[in-house]
Order: sequence, then C-alpha cells, then structure tokens
Amino acid sequence: MNDKKKWLWQLPFLLFLIGGTIFVIRQQHQAVYQHDHGFIFGTVYNITYQHDKNLQHEIESALQQVDASLSPFNKASIISRVNRNEAVKVDVLFREVFEKSMQISKDTEGAFDITVAPLVNAWGFGFKHDTRPTPSAIDSMKALVGYKKVSLTPSGQVKKSDPRIMLDCSAVAKGYGCDVVARLLSRAGVTNYMIEIGGEIVTHGVSEKRLPWHIGVTVPTDDTLATQKDLQAILNVTDRAMATSGNYRNFYYEGGRKVAHTIDPRTGQPVQHSLLSATVLATDCATADAYATSFMVMGMEKAIKLLERHPELLAYFIYSGYHGENQVWYSPALRDKIQE
Repeated sequence: MNDKKKWLWQLPFLLFLIGGTIFVIRQQHQAVYQHDHGFIFGTVYNITYQHDKNLQHEIESALQQVDASLSPFNKASIISRVNRNEAVKVDVLFREVFEKSMQISKDTEGAFDITVAPLVNAWGFGFKHDTRPTPSAIDSMKALVGYKKVSLTPSGQVKKSDPRIMLDCSAVAKGYGCDVVARLLSRAGVTNYMIEIGGEIVTHGVSEKRLPWHIGVTVPTDDTLATQKDLQAILNVTDRAMATSGNYRNFYYEGGRKVAHTIDPRTGQPVQHSLLSATVLATDCATADAYATSFMVMGMEKAIKLLERHPELLAYFIYSGYHGENQVWYSPALRDKIQE
C-alpha cells in the first residue's frame, strides 16, 4: 500500500518531465535555421544556426572585435600597433591567440611561427610583391624570425628581441574567429550550428535536415581563382572544428618552378614536398587551423609522427604519389567519419 502511494506521488512529476521533454523537442524542431553571410578578415563567412532570433548583428560585432585585435590589415588593430612598436596593452583575444601560438610553435619545433611575416612578404605572398629574395636577404630576414624572440610581459605587452620583428596571426585568426562565434552562439542557447570563415569550420548539433554536419574536402588542384569544387571526400565533423591548409590556390611560377605560399620559418624557403593539403579536426578551430599550417610546413612523415602524440587531433592528408597521382592518408580514428 505504501509503495502504491509513493508511486502516485511520483506520477505528476513523471508526467511533467515527459511533457517538458516533448515541449523542448517540439520547440527545437519548430525553431527556424538562420543563414548569415558576410565579409570579414579579407574573406567571406557563412553561418547557419537554429534560433528564433537572427543574431547577425551580435556575430559581426564579435568578429569585429577579433579584427580589431588581430588583423594586420587594420592599421588601428592591436597587432598593427605592436608591429609599429607602440606601447599597447594586449586584450584577452590577443593573449589567447598568442599563448596558443607559442604552445603550438614549441610542439612543432618552430614549423608554426607567427613571426614568419617578413619571409612571407619577401616571397611575394604578403604586403609586398618584389622579386625573388637573394640567399643573403633571406639570411638577414631569418634573424627577425623565431617564436622564441617574442614574449608577453606580466603587464600584457609584447616584448621583442628586435624591434623590427613583426607578428602575423593570419594562420590562426580565421579559426579563432570561428571559435569566438561558436562561444557566442552557445551563450545564446544555440545547440545546432555550422560556422564557416574562409574555409575554416566549427559545427555542433545537427543540420536543418536533422542530420550530422557533413563537410567536403576539396581535391587539391592548381586553382588560383578557387573555381575548382570537386571533392576528394566528405567528412562528418559534427561537434568538431575543421581547418584545411594547402598550396594549390596561393602560388606562382618563376622560371618553371612552382613557388607555394607555405614558407618554412626555419629555412626561409617555400616548402618542397609531396603533401598537397592537410585537413585537421580538433576540439577548437584555432588549434585545427594552426596544426593544418604546421603540417604543410613539416611534410607528411613528420606530421604523422606528431599526430601519434596527439590522439585528440584527426588528420586527412592528400599527397602526390610516385607518378603524380593524388593519394590519401588519414588518421585511423577518422575512418568512421568519412562518408562514402
């Protein structure tokens, strides 16, 4: 009898719980998916998210904060002021990217380096487009490159070993921008979204079709105009961040030799190896972005060895085979995420 009374007391609570669950599920299905598009960081962004209110104003405000902190093209940004050696205290965004960059630089033994800008410019992929640099010029610029030559003081100022050192976070800023938007959406209670900024991506939950988010990996062919849309593979990247780096869109030919935009900070030279593109999946997009760049510098063999130390990272590599045909290598844990 007592058990029966106890059960009767619990019944209203159970009915309330079931009703609440049904209401939440119904609301999730009824809420519309917003589609926002725009231009930031010198590229386009596309953001899809399920929410009853359009949040584009808030999203663009957050992205402008990233731009005001990290864009080398914004003369008033913190990083531009650092490069001009002005006395400026960095903000939270700059500090987070700087500290992550230093950690990944150390982990990759300098393959990733936010001080590489002078070399990138010298080879014609930055602000300047001069002739090919001489060996002596490269040696001179290498004296201004190296992640160990910069640090943050306790007061939040960048300390350089040489005032001519320049910082450029372009290899991580787009990914970090995706992370900033993801945090904003999460704070707004959004659980289903896909954020894409210049090819770097963060996803969570499900798409409008109530399916996992599926993202394509482009076939790496020489295509400076980005008209090539053929896909090598489609990956399930739900609740993950994804970034791709490659040499197939930013390059030029000089004297019959292909000069790619990926510069090894340690040698000062454009990389020359078989790896055509590196796609990395991680828990945050800044990390995926930085390691994708690192792997393009390191080459496939060294990248695979590094991945053995980082089970939290997944990679999909496309490389040139012995006869010039495209070959693929991917992390074993990625097998179930590849859509046939």
